[in-house]
Amino acid sequence: MTASRIYADYNAQSPLRPEARAAVERVMATFGNPSSVHGEGRRAKAILDDARDVIANSVGANAGDLIFTSGAAEANNLAIFGGAKASGASAIFLSQLEHDSVWRAANATGLPVFELPVTLAGVIDLNWLASRLEDWDLLRDGRPFACVMLANNETGIIQPVAEAAAFFHGAGGYLLCDAVQGLGRIAIDIENL
Repeated sequence: MTASRIYADYNAQSPLRPEARAAVERVMATFGNPSSVHGEGRRAKAILDDARDVIANSVGANAGDLIFTSGAAEANNLAIFGGAKASGASAIFLSQLEHDSVWRAANATGLPVFELPVTLAGVIDLNWLASRLEDWDLLRDGRPFACVMLANNETGIIQPVAEAAAFFHGAGGYLLCDAVQGLGRIAIDIENL
């Protein structure tokens, strides 16, 4: 950057740290199918298993529950299509702040999509949500499915995910949390979310 220019989009893309570059180069020097039993495959599997353990420990998850994808947009698509189908969702609630990949995937499910408003402070409107789900009837209205990001990718505002999840769980629904912007910046415990 020059003295007259400030780059303020580090959540989307930032320069690669030397430590990260060195780690990537070490991994790239190893080849092999991690599903194979030969030496190269076992070395690749060990690297993959170590990465899985580190990530699982960083968010309070079980390593076996992790699915690696090429990025957040692919993960959102997988979670929304798979989650909505597996849960038998009848409707999807999205905050106005959700990433475009979340909106596109939700709209592509064919389910009704409801916009969850945000307050002037940039957080989801829990009063609106409580009011909307207060009389929600699982038999009459079906299963609600929600998507609420943990930290906004542009403003950095942290959303009250646990509180929103409690409302959806109380209505017999599920909540998907896109926590990618929080990882490495704030403590994440998926059980508490």
